[in-house]
Amino acid sequence: MKVENQQLKAFLLDSGLVKKKDLDAADKKAAKTKKRLSDVLLAGGFISEEELIKMEAYILGIPFVNLIEEKIPSEILKLIPEPIARSHNIVAFRKKGQELEVAMLDPEDLATIDFIRKKSNLKILPRLTTPEGMKQVLRQYSKTLEAEFGDIIKKDVGGIKSLRDKGLDEGKNLKKTAEELPVIRIVDTLLKHAILQRASDIHIELTEREVLVRYRIDGVLRDAMVLPRQATSGIVARIKVLANLKLDEHRLPQDGRFKVEAEEYKYSVRVSILPVFGGEKVVMRLLSETADAFTLEELGLRGVALEVIQDGLKRPVGMILVTGPTGSGKTTTLYSMMEILNTPEVNISTVEDPIEYRMPRINQTQVNSRIGLTFASGLRSLLRQDPDIMMVGEIRDKETAGLAINSALTGHLVLSTLHTNNAAGAVPRLIDMKVEPFLISSTLSVIVAQRLVRRLCEDKKEYKLSQKDIVEIGKYCDLKKVLSMIQKEKGANVKTIGDVVFYHPQVKKVCPDGYKGRVGIYEVMPVTETLKQLFVNGATSDQIQERAVTEGMVTMVEDGLIKAAQGLTSIEEVLRVITE
Repeated sequence: MKVENQQLKAFLLDSGLVKKKDLDAADKKAAKTKKRLSDVLLAGGFISEEELIKMEAYILGIPFVNLIEEKIPSEILKLIPEPIARSHNIVAFRKKGQELEVAMLDPEDLATIDFIRKKSNLKILPRLTTPEGMKQVLRQYSKTLEAEFGDIIKKDVGGIKSLRDKGLDEGKNLKKTAEELPVIRIVDTLLKHAILQRASDIHIELTEREVLVRYRIDGVLRDAMVLPRQATSGIVARIKVLANLKLDEHRLPQDGRFKVEAEEYKYSVRVSILPVFGGEKVVMRLLSETADAFTLEELGLRGVALEVIQDGLKRPVGMILVTGPTGSGKTTTLYSMMEILNTPEVNISTVEDPIEYRMPRINQTQVNSRIGLTFASGLRSLLRQDPDIMMVGEIRDKETAGLAINSALTGHLVLSTLHTNNAAGAVPRLIDMKVEPFLISSTLSVIVAQRLVRRLCEDKKEYKLSQKDIVEIGKYCDLKKVLSMIQKEKGANVKTIGDVVFYHPQVKKVCPDGYKGRVGIYEVMPVTETLKQLFVNGATSDQIQERAVTEGMVTMVEDGLIKAAQGLTSIEEVLRVITE
């Protein structure tokens, strides 16, 4: 279902929801990139997904329905079989007499409507809904995690108890254990529910009397399930079999990988097993193989910061560094940069640990230290592969740092990451790795520092800062500078920071803690001539940071406050991430 760009533009001009200058700029970008105007408006944060779909429904003359909080009776939901519902994004949600209301993402899918009409023998009334609403309803086909485990224990003869009776907790017959039906179902169920709940990691941890399963969702660990301790050996053995690891090795850490697929998803699962007191701990990282690459705008980069990165990517040589702690989204940012650079005219090669996403036309190499393939040796080999652009997953040591810098000096564009707290900290970190300051100033073009903050759900509480709040937040940034940037976004009617509307999370059933998804907050430092001189003179990170801010750099806290004023996140979330 598509609304033509000009139809949407005319409606937005009449409604005044988007400023004319913003709409004209988005329209030009849509024409230049051959994208839908709606996609450009969404990526730029000018309009929400729900507002956009409501407008499209109005233009097409199709009623809109919001299913986010809708609890659909199972007898109505099951009028459309789950495989059809998932593959065609269509669900039945209301029945009156011989009329069945169905929510769809594409009401012009007449073949599916006709199929359901014949199958149900009812008159079908199409309604338009949001992708998020559709996801929420499709989840109602699935049982809760607790309910599924209840069925496993109930239906499989003896269930979990049988594992204890067979002495599986003593580590005997591990291969046979891994093939036990209850064990297979436990692991499959844990994986399925983690994917449905958008978890990035699954933690399986031993306690004195039980097995605790936790999911990391939007960067925060949450308890998912508690299982009897007797199930431990079977679960660990099953995961080892899937990841092709040694079943009888319990003293050393092991790493592996496997894939899990269904009609609606395809994931690569990275496994890490670590010996702990009393057994082994398992962590599984879930990496979607079907997710589209994010644009820099979708990651949360806007304005001058976005322009600085785009200018850096246009240079044929030099180095762009992305910094931040583990789990701050550095690799995703690098992949988004490579997506921009990935054209037929260039040869792009990478050295990664691990390869998180497979990218077409890019030569990706996986580090394997057991056979001597390190970042340094991989990078040295890449230089003989005639690359134009190189991505080094992480600069960890002196040798890798030296090779990366020399590559940037000798006609290559190099993208890489460092573990530092802010953009300015990248330079002293490289100097610690024995890289000469004059080489750093000659090669570095852009340094990006980032964190991930949780996105607020659509329903959120408005509030304004108290004087106490203003004093507290003022410890972290220049509020006058923040106000100036917010005024450009919100208009001249915002006179003081106390007039700005911010948002608290609102807890709802579909949004248990008021957040869903994540967005990046950034500070982007272009390496100017003044900063280069500071590098050569051995300036500290504080001196570099101070100079960059003087030259106009927006800090991560400031970027986070602007996003909080836009309703993307909350101030509490920004400060939580910054102070961790």
